[in-house]
This record gives sequence, structure tokens and C-alpha cells, in this order.
Amino acid sequence: MNLKKISSAYNLFNKAINLLKEDLGSSYMDALVETGDNLLEKGKIMVEDGKPTEKSIKELKLVYAEFLTISLSSEEMRQVIQFALVNAGKVDKIQPNHQMTPDSIGLLIAYLLERILGSREEIKILDIAVGTGNLLSTLANHLKQSKIKKIELFGVDNDDTMLAVAGMSFKMQQIETQLYHQDAIDNLITPKVDIVLSDLPIGYYPIDERVVNFETKSKKGHSFVHHLLIEQSMLQLLPGGWGMFLVPKKLFESVEAKSLLEVIQKQAHFQGILNLPADLFATQDSAKSLLLLQKRGNGAKQANPVLLGGFPAIKDREEFTKFLQQVDSWINKNK
Repeated sequence: MNLKKISSAYNLFNKAINLLKEDLGSSYMDALVETGDNLLEKGKIMVEDGKPTEKSIKELKLVYAEFLTISLSSEEMRQVIQFALVNAGKVDKIQPNHQMTPDSIGLLIAYLLERILGSREEIKILDIAVGTGNLLSTLANHLKQSKIKKIELFGVDNDDTMLAVAGMSFKMQQIETQLYHQDAIDNLITPKVDIVLSDLPIGYYPIDERVVNFETKSKKGHSFVHHLLIEQSMLQLLPGGWGMFLVPKKLFESVEAKSLLEVIQKQAHFQGILNLPADLFATQDSAKSLLLLQKRGNGAKQANPVLLGGFPAIKDREEFTKFLQQVDSWINKNK
């Protein structure tokens, strides 16, 4: 990966976004999507109601032309878009549930998934709350280097802006993905898959009448959306398939956790939960864990022991390497 090339491309990408943002009077995120769409059209600029102005168009054409001379790999392009998304979070003050999953977490999930999949040559993966697509594209770029020959990717989100970002991002990275604009709590129209993964949104689901058939619904008041999505994911998995979810570190400490555990025990094998490195999160309350579930059937069996523990700080390379070796040993023992 060429960091100098990524930096040059990002500076041009950011310059074009800011030019559009100022001229259109839009959010940074909307200008980001339009910039990506323009670049996908080889620098052709969409004009609506006289915007952007002729002056801005001239400037944008120069920036686009220079950007398009830079040859970026899929992963390098993802990095450019990621830096822009980080900036969007600051400029637009994006709510936590809409902020992208950090690279380091995506790579940890990719590492685990590659080892769990072993010799599999075909795989279908669904992100049930795909957001900007950073987690799914991190995974896709990593798995391209593995022995897997055919990867089918699916993403669902009910936020049209986030889905527009994801769609633009995947196209710029030349990653084929099927995206669905729908509420993931409704009946999903995606196919059954081998892997459901997601950095789950945290909070309450506001429409109580839509969740009456969910076993994880709250007996009183709104239900936790992350509980509902875990239950929904189990229904979307093929027998023996895996669910890999980023969840609150205190997931099982609430009163509502009992019904979630009952659903997990009925539908899946609870294979593990790993606390993610504390240094990845701003506060202890925002800390997350990686929950590993395997749907019953197709030869799936309960791991012995369940994978428990926590990743050391990523900067502590020696301890981190030791921990990954322990995870490898657990995977080999439970194949």
C-alpha cells in the first residue's frame, strides 16, 4: 500500500468535496457522495438548478482530472474514502450509530473469519446494518487475498444517505455488492447466507407494533434494536452459518438479556465473545465486544471451551500476537 499516493488522492478528494459543499450549501456527507458519483462518471459533473456554478465546475474538472490520473488499488481507494468519512463525522457531527467501524476492528473480524472458513471456496456474506460499508469492504478486500474464489456480498440499511455512501464506495473500489434499502427488522429480501456480520446500531427500536413476533421484544416499552437484529440475523443464516456482531461490552448485563440468551440458545451455538481493545474506544461506556454465534445444523457443534477473553492493546505487539495464536489454537481444536 502506497501511503504517499493515498495521501495525494485524499487531498484531491477532500478538496473536491469542500468545493461542492460550499457551492451547493450541502452537508459534507452529501458532497462526498456527489463527488464519488462524479468521479465514477470519469469527472462528468452533475448540474442541477445552475449549481455548481461555472467557476466551481472549472475548478472541479481540474481536481477530478488530477485525481483520475492516480492509479489506486481497491484497498487504497477504501482508505481514501475512509479518511473522507472520518472528516464527515467531524464536520457534520454524525451520530455514533452512523459512524463507520474502525479499520482495526474490521481487520480483526477478517482475520477470524478467514480462519473459521478454512478451505471454503464460495461464501455469501450479509451486513444487516451496512451503514457506509466500511466494515464489509474491509472484509471483502482482505478475503480477496484468501483461497475463496467466489464471494457474494449483501448489505441492508434503512438510511438512504448511508446506503448512497456505501453504494458509491463499493463502486469506486470495484467491489460487487447487492445493497437493499429497507428496515432490517422487516422480512428481509436478501438470500440466506453463510455469514451475517454487523457493527450493530445500539439503542431502542421505536415502532413497537413491528416487533410483536420477535422473541427478544421488550415486555414493556421499546425493544433494544441490537437484540432484535441478532434474532433477525439468526433467521437469515444457513445451517452451520456464523453470526459475528460488534455489540456493547455489557450486552448480557441488562434485564432484557434473558430473552436474547434464550433465542441464541434455541437458534445457535454460543461460540464466543471477545472484548475488543479498550484503546479503540473513547470511553469505557462505548467499549464493544465481538460476539460469535453459529447457527445449529449442518454439523455445527458447541465449541469446548467457549472462546472468552479480550484482545490486548494493538500497540502491544507481543501480547497481541500471543492472543491471536491462542485464537488460532481454539479454531483448530473446534473445527
